[in-house]
Amino acid sequence: MSAHNIKSRDPESITLQLLDEIFGPAGAKVVNVRLWNGVLWQDDSPKPATLVLKHPGALRAMLLQGTEVGLAEAYLYDDFDIEGDIESVFSLADHLSETTRGWRKKLRTANQLLHLPAAPNRHHSQRGPARPSGKKHSIERDQQVVTYHYDVSNNFYALWLDQRMVYSCAYFESAEDDLDTAQERKLDYICRKLRLKPGQRLLDIGCGWGGLVIYAAQKYGVDATGITLSQPQAELANERISAAGLSDHCRVEVRDYRQIDDTQKFDALVSVGMFEHVGADLLPTYFEKAWKLLKPGGVFLNHGIANTATEKPVAHPTFSETYVFPDGELTPISVTLLSAEKSGFEVRDVENLREHYALTLRHWVRRLEAHHDQALQFVDEPTYRVWRLFMSGSAYGFTHGRLNLFQSLLVKPDEKGQSKLPLTRKDWYL
Repeated sequence: MSAHNIKSRDPESITLQLLDEIFGPAGAKVVNVRLWNGVLWQDDSPKPATLVLKHPGALRAMLLQGTEVGLAEAYLYDDFDIEGDIESVFSLADHLSETTRGWRKKLRTANQLLHLPAAPNRHHSQRGPARPSGKKHSIERDQQVVTYHYDVSNNFYALWLDQRMVYSCAYFESAEDDLDTAQERKLDYICRKLRLKPGQRLLDIGCGWGGLVIYAAQKYGVDATGITLSQPQAELANERISAAGLSDHCRVEVRDYRQIDDTQKFDALVSVGMFEHVGADLLPTYFEKAWKLLKPGGVFLNHGIANTATEKPVAHPTFSETYVFPDGELTPISVTLLSAEKSGFEVRDVENLREHYALTLRHWVRRLEAHHDQALQFVDEPTYRVWRLFMSGSAYGFTHGRLNLFQSLLVKPDEKGQSKLPLTRKDWYL
């Protein structure tokens, strides 16, 4: 089609043609698309989700940058909305990357997009993209990025997490389990993997709102210390500890793992959902610190998200890096375990719980969506959409094997090389 013909056409016809070219029949099977004037693309047959284009320049706002962040920002700032099952839309994103591959196709698409009106400038939010300063993964910069993600509002997180406010993968016996049950089962599973006993000292690195340290002190009689870089997390965790009458048995401190005195020795260490913030270059520092803090014969359960060894590096900043977890880094499990072994640890068990995380995230998304109006009492709409988008995309990633969730049990053998572990895992599956 000539440039003259494109110029002479209205935004509606250009948009419908672009949808035909970019999404095609495969896209029409996944989503409905409703234009700003109520016109439907393709048909109105039931689909899992509907894309709602909010103005004539919506597709331009979504696609012209050609980046993941540009597409995400168009959603965050309401150039388009997603009604229905947002997770289902991510298969359409995969299809989109395939159909726009190749520079000729991209040039032709860009030319058509430029003939749509520019989007209104509405990129305003309480949150905005992350802009950390200083050396990457320094203690000071890590404090900034943790604050950016976690210090949004305790009340916001409480709306959609379980009653213990556990912000990590739950453990399901069946997909029908409720979230509170699955999260309590996860806490108990970790305690059994660590084989905690009354009187032992436990350190939780990146303890969040203290769910695990409280559970371990209550149910297993340990003396538990949790550390976090979020002051609001620590304050609420210690309020909960006090309310449970456990102040003599557990506590939460605002501290970086690198700041813990090496002379403090623990019988067991655990890190759940914090490992993604460490960074590949600091893996030796992380595991060497854990080694020094652990008593001989002690165990360390490291629980964290990993990518696959075949994952290709992304040239542009991702949505997650920009709006969710700045400086977050995922490493393949092979890289993680190699670093742990080089620090002296013996690898005793590795379990992938990726399907459990997909189920957990779907619970969180449903609960967040159900509390949309209440959420807006604590955050603005773009911030709400950040969590809705990243949690749905993560569920899609775990479901399709792009993301993994590993629990690795590491042991520090004693001076005779003994692990002091049972011969079987039967006590884990009571």
